[in-house]
Amino acid sequence: MKLIVSKDEIQQKLSNIQNIVEKRNTMPILSHFLLEAGRNGSYITATDLETALKEPLDIKVEKEGRICIPARKMFEIVKEVDTELILESVDDQWVKIKAGAGNFRLACLSAKEFPAWPGMEDMEEIDINAKLLIEVIEKTVYAAGESDTRYTLNGILFHILPEGRLNVVGTDGHRLAMTSKTIEGTVREERKNIIPRKAAIELRKLLDKSEENIKVTFCKNHVMFSIGNIQFLTRLIEGTYPNYEQVIPSGNEKTVILQKDPFIKTLRRVSIMSKERSNAVRLDLTDNLVVITSSNPDMGEAQDELAVNYTGETLSMGFNARYLIDILAAMSSENIILEMQAPLSPVLVRDEKDTEYRCVIMPMRI
Repeated sequence: MKLIVSKDEIQQKLSNIQNIVEKRNTMPILSHFLLEAGRNGSYITATDLETALKEPLDIKVEKEGRICIPARKMFEIVKEVDTELILESVDDQWVKIKAGAGNFRLACLSAKEFPAWPGMEDMEEIDINAKLLIEVIEKTVYAAGESDTRYTLNGILFHILPEGRLNVVGTDGHRLAMTSKTIEGTVREERKNIIPRKAAIELRKLLDKSEENIKVTFCKNHVMFSIGNIQFLTRLIEGTYPNYEQVIPSGNEKTVILQKDPFIKTLRRVSIMSKERSNAVRLDLTDNLVVITSSNPDMGEAQDELAVNYTGETLSMGFNARYLIDILAAMSSENIILEMQAPLSPVLVRDEKDTEYRCVIMPMRI
């Protein structure tokens, strides 16, 4: 294999795969990417066995070939050179890299060791607008679990209904975020697919480069997103996702309307003095006023207040400030609505203008 590639071209493509290649080195091949150089098309492929990314590479091929190259070390080399790169493989074990007067020799692995691209069975395809896909991921992925023992919570649910409705949900058991959208594509029957949190975050980055519709291909164990010429595939999380509709409270009678940005700033100020692990703050509601306090026996305490639209009996509730800030930051309206009931009952958080976006947060004992 011998090829010539521009610095910008290969740097961009290698940047896309850095969070996909395996870093723990449990299987050496997973820390490598597969480079396929062909006169009819050249590609870079990376995988950690859960997620895979295949993207075209614009290069001048002098001799066709396939080889697996260490992803991180190659990326470091590319970042430091200033000219186009000439790559030439030697016996499936080495690749020689020439950039200007600089020369490198990098140990490689055989392309035969690289995992095969998963087979796609029982396929069903729909198109989803890129901007819509970005929005539903941003509004839900922050609420998904991380390394939760309840494995299904470590992803976001894509619940697709045959009538062209898409509900996307993220929850870690302490908070829940759900948005509902109308989509053009339809499915034969209801689908509930759980996409891993890591995959959703990486997909979000790739979508920045697209303005068009994304082809989404569902099959039994995987889902693939085709973004132009880029193919992004992830294994679905197996299991049954919680019944999110039952979690969303419908009878909360106490309603608070407040300005989003001042509320976020107040929560950030007060939570400085909260315990680091719990981030606990207390909200004391009285007529048209909320007093926010936090305390840490080892450090001290903080208190601030904010004018709100509320009338009713006094109510005190405790929250994880970070969870509350994450929810508020994902909302786009100036005003936010909190619907409450009792000190330990789930609280519904709504965006004043986006009626399709609803969040639930569980209060803390304080």
